[in-house]
Amino acid sequence: MPTQSEVEQLLRRAALRVTRPRVAVLTAVYAHPHADTDSIVGAVRDDLGGVSTQAVYDVLRALTAAGLVRRIEPSGSVARYESRVGDNHHHVICRSCGLIADVDCAVDETPCLIASDDHGFVIDEAEVIYWGVCPACSAVATA
Repeated sequence: MPTQSEVEQLLRRAALRVTRPRVAVLTAVYAHPHADTDSIVGAVRDDLGGVSTQAVYDVLRALTAAGLVRRIEPSGSVARYESRVGDNHHHVICRSCGLIADVDCAVDETPCLIASDDHGFVIDEAEVIYWGVCPACSAVATA
């Protein structure tokens, strides 16, 4: 996770003014990969105190437009944000608990059906997003 100074540098390189809400939101996205807006709002409020939900939405919109964060919208889920940008990666999502993990670009003879790293999920469907059951939920189901 980048330091506050590094976050400020990222904002400047993206031609965005460095403000406390922007630093707090970008830091929250780094600290909580694949977090939804409500989770980010909570993390920002823990850091800054009072900040409006609209302010966080506005900052997320600006950070996404600047390419500093990526917005993903898995089917049946609210929008989520991540700091991993600028590469071609996919996601694997647990059907049971909703856990999301990054998966590098697909490999093998059937590239869309085999993840480069399944993080222990049992993958049963692929759309660019891999859907399956995470190791923790698999353990509960077999117990």
